[in-house]
Amino acid sequence: MSENQSSGVKTVYLEDVAVGDRYSSREYPLDVAQIKGFARDFDPQPFHLDELAAGESFFGGLAASGWHTAAITMRLMVESVPFAGGLIGAGVELSWPRPTRPGDTLHVVSEITAVAPSKSRPDRGIVTLQSDTFNQRGEPVQRLVSRLLLFRRQRVSENRC
Repeated sequence: MSENQSSGVKTVYLEDVAVGDRYSSREYPLDVAQIKGFARDFDPQPFHLDELAAGESFFGGLAASGWHTAAITMRLMVESVPFAGGLIGAGVELSWPRPTRPGDTLHVVSEITAVAPSKSRPDRGIVTLQSDTFNQRGEPVQRLVSRLLLFRRQRVSENRC
């Protein structure tokens, strides 16, 4: 591992990771203004924008857009999963088992469930990462299963001319 200069977090490469490795994020508080602001810009549906309409909807109250929860999750993952080269997606499965509500405080726990070195590209592999987003009561509000590109350390012999 090497240290990321900006955060002090150890950057991990393909050869550093194993199935079962876990990463936990900081907490992220969510309020009505954030929910409505995101909805106005990206998902302008009544159950994200208006408490009265939301109360009469399937959700029974104001709920954050699932895409808002996904965006928060991404931010928290970028901060807490120190993959070399960043979190480069190669596909995802996404589900929202319950709505995210105003006043929720979210955090993400990510676990590596598979590591597959590339046979055709020896400098990289694909890591499967299950990232569960929880509210303050420990209830899951999102599950994101990502296939992510992860690089190996560059070998000294590869750098020579």
